[in-house]
Amino acid sequence: MAALFKVVCLVALLAAAAEGAGGSACGKLSPDKVAVQLAPCAAAGRDPKAAVSSSCCLQVKRIGRNPKCLCAVLLSATAKASGVKPAVAITIPKRCRLANRPVGFKCGPYTLP
Repeated sequence: MAALFKVVCLVALLAAAAEGAGGSACGKLSPDKVAVQLAPCAAAGRDPKAAVSSSCCLQVKRIGRNPKCLCAVLLSATAKASGVKPAVAITIPKRCRLANRPVGFKCGPYTLP
């Protein structure tokens, strides 16, 4: 019984540590999991002249309520794997004409417009 209690405590501790280290920028979800929600933005994240769809803007507005999360998502491995260019992706909030976009927010080596 004591061994089972120790295993349960160890699993709980590891889960808490993983949560703190993993998706902290986006709460309980990792930026890679949130990035999947920006699938409608894929073309706009690769080409600065591509039209930004209303569904993309809706998702960017929702995720952008937390600028740290939006930054982490735009620079995530999932975004990069889909061909998204960070310098182009960070222009999407402006291209969506979001009034409350993070102005001057540092995002890695890039600054959100």
